[in-house]
Amino acid sequence: MTTIATCSNLAEAELLKSLLGDSGITAFLPEENTASSAPHLLFASGLRVQVEDEDAAEARQVLAAAGAP
Repeated sequence: MTTIATCSNLAEAELLKSLLGDSGITAFLPEENTASSAPHLLFASGLRVQVEDEDAAEARQVLAAAGAP
């Protein structure tokens, strides 16, 4: 797995996941449950958006084209 973005909140991470999904790329949010139940625990590290290694380059292009951070 490759981390392609780190978000400060769940809404932002879900938006990126959706953008990637619309392009046929499956994204994962490993800290999704923590963000839902204890968001204060993510302030230091953030919420990672990850994709399979072979999808990383295309995922970065999709997010860049969408103007995502």
